Amino acid sequence: MKLNYKIIFHFLGLLLLFNGGFMLLSALISLIYKDGVTFQLFLSGLATLIVGIITMFFTRDHSKEMNKREGYIVVSFGWIIMSLSGALPYIFTGSIPSFTDAFFETMSGFTTTGASILNDIEAVPKGVLFWRSMTHWIGGMGIIVLAIAILPLLGIGGMQLFAAEAPGPSADKLHPRITDTAKRLWLIYFGYTAAETLLLKLAGMSFFDAINHALCTLSTGGFSTKNASVAYWNGDPVIQYIIILFMFLAGTNFVLSYFAFKGKVQKAIQDEEFKLYFKFVAIFTLIAAVIIYFRADISQSSIVHPMVWGRAESAFRHALFQVISVITTTGFVTADYTLWTPFLVVFFFGLMFLGGSAGSTSGGVKVVRHLILIKNGFLEFKRTLHPSAIIPVRYNKRAISGDIVFNILGFFILYMLSFIIGSLVFSMMGIDFKSSVGLAASTLGNVGPALGDFGPVNNYAALPALGKWWASFLMLIGRLELFTVLILLTPFFWRNR
Repeated sequence: MKLNYKIIFHFLGLLLLFNGGFMLLSALISLIYKDGVTFQLFLSGLATLIVGIITMFFTRDHSKEMNKREGYIVVSFGWIIMSLSGALPYIFTGSIPSFTDAFFETMSGFTTTGASILNDIEAVPKGVLFWRSMTHWIGGMGIIVLAIAILPLLGIGGMQLFAAEAPGPSADKLHPRITDTAKRLWLIYFGYTAAETLLLKLAGMSFFDAINHALCTLSTGGFSTKNASVAYWNGDPVIQYIIILFMFLAGTNFVLSYFAFKGKVQKAIQDEEFKLYFKFVAIFTLIAAVIIYFRADISQSSIVHPMVWGRAESAFRHALFQVISVITTTGFVTADYTLWTPFLVVFFFGLMFLGGSAGSTSGGVKVVRHLILIKNGFLEFKRTLHPSAIIPVRYNKRAISGDIVFNILGFFILYMLSFIIGSLVFSMMGIDFKSSVGLAASTLGNVGPALGDFGPVNNYAALPALGKWWASFLMLIGRLELFTVLILLTPFFWRNR
């Protein structure tokens, strides 16, 4: 079957329309705050809109059906097109004059990684900072999911796109119609963002800082408007606890939030993945807090205002914040955790491979995959003793097909191979071992802060140009769950069948 290139380009044009529209919103923010770059942002948005309109116009006579191959192409190239066009505001305003750096910053935004090359974030115009945060918010739930909500207007079925874009090993549908699912997910996403903005404003943040941090929290992104990240508010624990709450919510399956709002709270809290996710956060926070309290020097690792409500509370808050930030792959920091004893350095490095829940905006392997791998591992002991017995893996009291288990095993192997290859490539550029493995784990897991020279209080500006392109590739395949992008690199994918 030949690829339907017209529908592919038509959808890419639609994505450019979305991108251009959000750039114009950033221009409006620039106008309100009079930061001097309104025209440049407007020009960026206008140029993106024009290219999108022209692309859609010349492909308007496309067929209405999209197959799976075309879905993979649209999602993968859609993310690249979004990042290429999304770099325009940085270049046009002169905030990031280098194309390589601008593309890296944009890809980091759309993939919700949060790795930055900006040395002085607070000197960047507010309109550009808003666009930077907006790339997180768009990428968080997925511009593809947003777009398929309006596909009925175009007469296109969107299930192929949702299957390729939805984070996690499976995409739970809230409603029989996929477009209604997308609308409900975005409604919850928008509602959480508005709620956090309001709470942060009431807690003492400026409105601009509040909305930017809300955009970057719910997307589990990690870009901040301050050079010190959330450590800037170490003197305001309430602000940090609000961000902790919404990072936790962003790391849960949004389908469970929908069930909770529908009054099915019991169904949400009894979900096996949610229970393990909660246990992970609780246990890892307890471990980190105890070690920080007895062994770590908080005053040395905290960037500003180390203690406000006492040492015990400070140790607990920093531990809880950093554990949730790394598990959910948000990447906000309140302290330099690489100074919290060698054990905690390795500890947080390990958490980079955990990830939040499937169906959340988090990156990483995802909790449900770890859960099924653990269950299958224990069942192998039973199968060894009883080779003739049929013992399926169960999840939420239902048997899981062997295909799903094999898919998860394949994903995990591919993920670890990508990490190893990623580390090797970074090391070939002359980067030391600690920094190389930290870079690979952080970019592949969409975490943001790494280790060594690219740790929590540093940025990625010192990374070689080739390293930034390689990191961008790792961020892309990590965000789109490996298979969606890597399958495009196989020869058989492009054969007409």
